[in-house]
Amino acid sequence: MAGRQKSVNHCPCGGASYASCCARFHSGEIAPNAEALMRSRYSAYVLKLETYLLATWHPGTCPATFDLAQDITQWIGLQVIRYISQSAETATVEFVARYKIHGRAQRLHEVSRFVFEDGRWLYVDGEMKNERY
Repeated sequence: MAGRQKSVNHCPCGGASYASCCARFHSGEIAPNAEALMRSRYSAYVLKLETYLLATWHPGTCPATFDLAQDITQWIGLQVIRYISQSAETATVEFVARYKIHGRAQRLHEVSRFVFEDGRWLYVDGEMKNERY
């Protein structure tokens, strides 16, 4: 996929190397499950790959406009808490993404919903969770 891919040794999602992890999905390979898609979407946020994010967002919930150019978020880590496959067509992934804005550390704790349509997984939406840490 087109975007501002920079050289990355370790995959932003926590994988061993970007080339063997999320890069292949960013280049067009279909994610085999919702967890892989969620990890690749996190990496796409880190790398500001808007085209990929839009292409993997369900059309029913995809925003009309999306611009990461002015985003100042510094993503610093991802922890997948739980992956649940409810059926062959639906799954959820609970995760915590750590980030900084203006040097202040934050956490995004979400349970994301995914659906399998037209031969690929798509992000539908997410429910923010109260911090329990």
